[in-house]
Amino acid sequence: MKIQKLELRHFGKFRGRTILLGDGIQLLGGENEAGKTTVHTFIKSMLFGMERGRGRAAAGDTFSRYEPWDGDGFYGGAIEFTCGGKTFRLERRFDRQARRAELVCLDDGERLSLEDGDLEMILPGLEADSYEDTLYIRQSGARTGQKLAAELKNFAANYSVSGDTRIDLASAQEVLRDHEKALDRQARDYTRERQRRREKIEQEASYVWRDIHRLEEELDRVQEGLELKRIKEENEKKESEKRMIDELRPARWRIHPLEVAGIILAVIILFVLIPRPWNYATSVVAALAGGIYIWNRMKVEKKRQKTVPELMLEEITPEEELASAEKLLWEQQHLEEEKKEKKIQYENLQEELTEMGELDSIYKEQEKKRAALALAHERLSQVARDMQTQVRRDLNGAVSGIIQGITGGKYTRLLVEEGAQLVLFQDGRRISMGQVSRGTVEQAYLALRLAAADLLYEEEYPLILDDVFASYDDRRLANTLRWLSKNREQVLLFTCHSREEEILRRESISFDRIDLP
Repeated sequence: MKIQKLELRHFGKFRGRTILLGDGIQLLGGENEAGKTTVHTFIKSMLFGMERGRGRAAAGDTFSRYEPWDGDGFYGGAIEFTCGGKTFRLERRFDRQARRAELVCLDDGERLSLEDGDLEMILPGLEADSYEDTLYIRQSGARTGQKLAAELKNFAANYSVSGDTRIDLASAQEVLRDHEKALDRQARDYTRERQRRREKIEQEASYVWRDIHRLEEELDRVQEGLELKRIKEENEKKESEKRMIDELRPARWRIHPLEVAGIILAVIILFVLIPRPWNYATSVVAALAGGIYIWNRMKVEKKRQKTVPELMLEEITPEEELASAEKLLWEQQHLEEEKKEKKIQYENLQEELTEMGELDSIYKEQEKKRAALALAHERLSQVARDMQTQVRRDLNGAVSGIIQGITGGKYTRLLVEEGAQLVLFQDGRRISMGQVSRGTVEQAYLALRLAAADLLYEEEYPLILDDVFASYDDRRLANTLRWLSKNREQVLLFTCHSREEEILRRESISFDRIDLP
């Protein structure tokens, strides 16, 4: 990609300013407050857009800082660039009332859609965060850190998986984590449902068990009634048989003969000894008294000979007497059938509880899915770790070539360790960043940014440098500019000093001068 034209129609202090850019080093010079920062901020805003902050943050954000000073309502501009052999024009308007963006291919007039991602297709891999960590270097210096390290780490993992850096491993892992969370939610819901079902079954089983005990008590009552009925029927049958026998044979008097003889003798004596006519009356009275005595003796003897079952039957309540044998038998059959059904129901509930205590198919399937997700996680992580070594080796090779070029061969090797920590080598000797000058540190991080950009982006994008050479001495600056002119297609060098121009002319390095404002 090369930027050909900047049209600052209304952006910051600029109004209707057009800047034409060429290949190689483009020196944009001017005094302080000439608008250098405004120009490179305009480039970034055109490429990635610009959002207005909310609340208090809006007071000092980029939108407010570069809002047109005269405030005529229009806020924006256009940029023309070449990429992939075609020329494109990107226009943006940032003001609140008519915010819009248009992308047109100037070669054939085709209108492209930013909403559908056409700009990302034209400029693959170029994002605001990675852009600031690689190609966009401001006065704060070239030093970078964890953000670039994370970007390189993710690049290594993505490339190792598919060979295509557009696939975001972090997003893929996030999808896996979302699936794991969904499985966890399903497992929790399923466990709660199982517990609720278990409690319901246990409660139902307790009710059924209580019903079984109630039915057993009722069966005992009915069986007791049937037993009493049977005893009564047997006794009635025996009594009937006894009465029949008694009717067929003379009654057996269980009276002693001496008692009968004594009564007769007493009647005779009274009759003989008592004078007439009283002896007749006295004898009759004595005979009646003797008869009554014998009758009473017979009743007492009969009562004494009653059986134990007869005494039991005398204790049966009137309600039990009214219950017929058929009714008790029907009730017994009904209770036994109901008890049988309740026992079957209770056994089924117990069997269901037993099955719930075992791992069912749903739980096993969830465990299989969880194991598959864990395996996918581990596989992605392992492949990423394996490839990070290879990518770091490639990065170290590229950054070492750059540091050797921009230092004039003083340092032959630069290693990028974990967390984008840098280590220099000079004549085989390891040198940490704390042992070298600030200018060397800035060169090392510049080399890292350039090597990372070559690694991260399929397309070469313009390098923007905003007064970043303050810590460079003349020799170091000359080496750096010479290397940039030979190895970068377009470098936008913003400066408020004349030193860069002087060295460019002295070293016969081709460049274009653009004065700001």
